[in-house]
Amino acid sequence: MTELTVQPLDRTAFETYGWVLGLPIPSGDPAATFRSAASDFWQAHLFDTGEAGQPEVLWVSYREAASPITTLEKHLLTQQALIPLTGELVQFVACSAADGAPDLTTLAAFRVQQGQGICMRPGCWHSTRIVQAGEVLCAMLTRRSTTLDLVRQLAQGEPATESVLAPIAPHAWRLV
Repeated sequence: MTELTVQPLDRTAFETYGWVLGLPIPSGDPAATFRSAASDFWQAHLFDTGEAGQPEVLWVSYREAASPITTLEKHLLTQQALIPLTGELVQFVACSAADGAPDLTTLAAFRVQQGQGICMRPGCWHSTRIVQAGEVLCAMLTRRSTTLDLVRQLAQGEPATESVLAPIAPHAWRLV
């Protein structure tokens, strides 16, 4: 079984797969940043749901911890943002090969700490695990039709049109 080493979330290491959210206040665009004694806010990312997509905020509870990765999923039309609220995650990501299947030579694992976040590009293969046994509640930003499509596939066995699930050889993982 192949073993992946989980690396800290880093903007440069993650940029092939998407964007890191939750960074310190940038010194960039002052039109999208506000600072005061009472509060600060800044633009972290312009989310793209794809053509005619309707954005949706989901609550997602993850409970799978130490098991190896045996399946990856990708969403064809939309970005997908994930922000752990109550614990830490390990996010597995991979690019697509020329035939659209997961390119396992690009498979990487990142530790996403509580309060950090990621936004995956459309077509980014992914899977999620929690660091410790229990449950981690997350906020997710995605496309409404992609959620409905995935629910119909997982709950009723209908073919998906906006997402793809692919089995892969088992990959174990370890934290450093």
